[in-house]
Amino acid sequence: MDSLDAVVKRNPNKIVKVANSKELFKAVNQNKLAAMIGVEGGHMIENNLDNLDYFYKRGTRYMTLTWNNSTDWATSAFDETFKKDLTYKGLTDFGKQVVQRMNSLGMLVDVSHVGEETFKDVINTTTKPIIATHSCVYNLCPHQRNLKDYQIKAIAKNGGVIQINFYSGFLDPNYFKNKDAFLEKHKEEVDLLIKNGKNEYEIDAELYSKYKTESDALRAPFSLLMEHIEYIIKLVGVDYVGLGSDFDGIESPPKELDDVTTYPLITKALVEKGYSEKDIDKILGGNFLRVLKSNEVK
Repeated sequence: MDSLDAVVKRNPNKIVKVANSKELFKAVNQNKLAAMIGVEGGHMIENNLDNLDYFYKRGTRYMTLTWNNSTDWATSAFDETFKKDLTYKGLTDFGKQVVQRMNSLGMLVDVSHVGEETFKDVINTTTKPIIATHSCVYNLCPHQRNLKDYQIKAIAKNGGVIQINFYSGFLDPNYFKNKDAFLEKHKEEVDLLIKNGKNEYEIDAELYSKYKTESDALRAPFSLLMEHIEYIIKLVGVDYVGLGSDFDGIESPPKELDDVTTYPLITKALVEKGYSEKDIDKILGGNFLRVLKSNEVK
């Protein structure tokens, strides 16, 4: 947060930190980047609601309740799927207090990364529309991080929005099998990097960069991203889907989508598929803005 404040201070003509939809529109109309803070992982509040208030005052406008690991008050998709010794599943009483406090502050509740039991508890606790900032469709790619049809329908009924993740592993059911084969092929280098204290993210980054042709071949087809977007539209309508690239957290985006400058490819594909300008505006950010506005405390 301090770093963002410093960047904004150094570049007042290019970027502005915004805390609500009105400020966001103003920044966009001035052709400036509108920067909004999100916190990924409820661990950051350290089991203290005062810290949640503090984050809100600093400009935080959404919080992901868990990451791949659980908090003391909410279980993650990873832990609910793979851990056999969980002492609880879902939201604890304190976890429900967190959701209620976020609702009262005007901070969006983000259910990406959370387990199904946590998801159900959130839906039954929240009084405001929720968001899945970076998740895909389970029926197209059965990974624990993706949303099942009943979850997609529940978010739509709640008036929320699902922002599609660009990660090849959440788009393409063949990605992890192909990645394992790639890592096995370069096992000697992987072992050496592990010996030198590198973690899996650093290893991926190094090998994907070194063997770019091979790593590019692992990337999901661009068409699969569009399939995930259209699946949600066909299931619940165009009002409940958006883009949640996760560029800062993935080693493999779809082919052609290298960074935010390639977003017009998505617009072009939607135009070619016959979507109206109004519906395309919704997908490209309008639906998120609706949820942001509906969470704002008047």
